[in-house]
Amino acid sequence: MLLCFISKKHGNTMQRTIWKMPLLLSLLFSTASLCLSQSAQHAKDSTYIEAFIEGLSAGTARLVGTYGDQNYIADTAVVDEKGHFLLRRQNALPAGFYYFLLPGQKSFSVLIDRNDQRMTLRAKADDIPGTLQVSGGINTALFYRNARFQNAQEPEIKQLSQIMRDHAPNTPEHERAKRRQNELIAQRKAHLDSIYREYPDAFFTKFKIAGQNPDWPEFRKPNGDLDTIRNVVYYREHFWDNVDFNDTRLLHTPVIANKLKRHIVELTPQHPDSIIPVADQLVQRVLPYKEYFQFFVNWIALNYENGKTKVMDGEAVMVYLIDKYFTPELATWDTPENIAKIRKKADEMKASLMGRKGPDVRALDINGQYKSIYEMTAPIIVVFMFSPDCEHCREQAPEIQRLYQKWKNRGVDFYGIALNTTDEKWKEFVRKNGFTFTNVFDPTNRAIYAKYYVDITPELYVLNKDRIIVAKNLQANQLETIFERELAKLGN
Repeated sequence: MLLCFISKKHGNTMQRTIWKMPLLLSLLFSTASLCLSQSAQHAKDSTYIEAFIEGLSAGTARLVGTYGDQNYIADTAVVDEKGHFLLRRQNALPAGFYYFLLPGQKSFSVLIDRNDQRMTLRAKADDIPGTLQVSGGINTALFYRNARFQNAQEPEIKQLSQIMRDHAPNTPEHERAKRRQNELIAQRKAHLDSIYREYPDAFFTKFKIAGQNPDWPEFRKPNGDLDTIRNVVYYREHFWDNVDFNDTRLLHTPVIANKLKRHIVELTPQHPDSIIPVADQLVQRVLPYKEYFQFFVNWIALNYENGKTKVMDGEAVMVYLIDKYFTPELATWDTPENIAKIRKKADEMKASLMGRKGPDVRALDINGQYKSIYEMTAPIIVVFMFSPDCEHCREQAPEIQRLYQKWKNRGVDFYGIALNTTDEKWKEFVRKNGFTFTNVFDPTNRAIYAKYYVDITPELYVLNKDRIIVAKNLQANQLETIFERELAKLGN
């Protein structure tokens, strides 16, 4: 444009100027070409997040992604001494919730969609969430717009909650605080509703709606008391109403994992008889949605894995889900070979689930004599599975012998099974701990294979007079409570 203007105003002057300054024009054209090249490269980047954090130390910015309840490093960028860093990628990040881990233990979050990954961020390092200005990233901008509105309310809401704790219901103070709290909650809801109306298709809208829980019902019994069980069942049945299972972006946020944990662990009594039907109903609901089905069934099964769960007989949940859903036709995320191994493990666990008859074991004792569980006559039998090299087994061994001595004349007997050891180590362990109850060892493991499942030693099973498994996954200090309960059933 400039050369055009000179040409019209000065006629031949342009020609003489170009003739006298070929090097300058060459530099100008080279610079223009470079700028065009950089602009083209910039346009190719699917992700382009530039941040200016005043007061931030130089170092590395790590972008941490979310999937379910797991986090992973999605990318990194170099932070210079001015607090500037640039994260650019040709391949877009999965839409979801991320946070930057910054030098000096600073951090802040971003919410991005597939086509919303180009933004400029400016903030002060001493209060990044409070000062963050977002240009270009609509979902991140909406995230902080809402967060600041809620943060402004938080001090008053906490104060009101304290007043309600300090004053009994129906008192004037409690009622005033409750009314004001309801006003603030209504303002919060109205704020979100205004964003939903303004940005109905934004990922932020889906993200926030999915995280909203149903209103708590107040069903009452005929006598006027709250019907707690009915309220919980209703709440649980409507817990997922706001989640669009067609939208897999939500799996890349904390919302789904948090709701799943609350549904299964907090809103459901922690006993297999309660967990299994609730889990089964939920898995059936997401069965048509492949990615949700995969996450839900794996998360629930692993949460009740033997050795990890503190729920007595929690592995019954895992066995049920594997038996019903981990099939080559449904569990398409894994190979048939791996599915077969998982199902084999579940089959091995089935025999020792609570409520089933404890299998018999017949093996050689320390004197070379065959001893069988079913030959024992005491009403209560404790199957104690241990390894001499196991630290926890060494810790609990004295308590096991003490309990045997205390209860042997009151209807309780013990049957010890040594695992993963040698004949020499087993006998030394028995002698060192003064075990006087039956102890057996089969170096081939054939005597116990697929009978009493043990993942981590020590493992304890309690069998009643009918040799039904009535307790398992116990510590030694829990045994006496079980003895008293089972003997009371017998009138002892």
